[in-house]
Amino acid sequence: MSLCPRGTISYRVKSGDTFHNLAQRFNTTVASLMAVNPGVDPQNLSIGQNICIPVRRRVVPCAPANRYVIKAGDTFSKLAQRYGMTVAAIRALNPGVDPLNLQVGQVICLPARRRRKRF
Repeated sequence: MSLCPRGTISYRVKSGDTFHNLAQRFNTTVASLMAVNPGVDPQNLSIGQNICIPVRRRVVPCAPANRYVIKAGDTFSKLAQRYGMTVAAIRALNPGVDPLNLQVGQVICLPARRRRKRF
């Protein structure tokens, strides 16, 4: 799949991904995933396959490599510490995002070059 329609983000399938767990992670439904991915067999996803994920919130405009999906327990402070940034820098990259109301599955922007692998 080359381009995702407006209101969706591109996602590369990882080991263990299913439409069901992706729907939960991104706060959407399996039916919505199927609707934006016609021709994709949800029972036969391939690692590395690109699919589109519908998002309900406004997505901060940034390159796909710079997108970060909020996980349970994430805060701007924790992300700043994890990625060696300041909270102010994260806020500047994400205008309109309320740092006190982050939602699991919400997409924000972080510089890819600053990310560190967690072991």
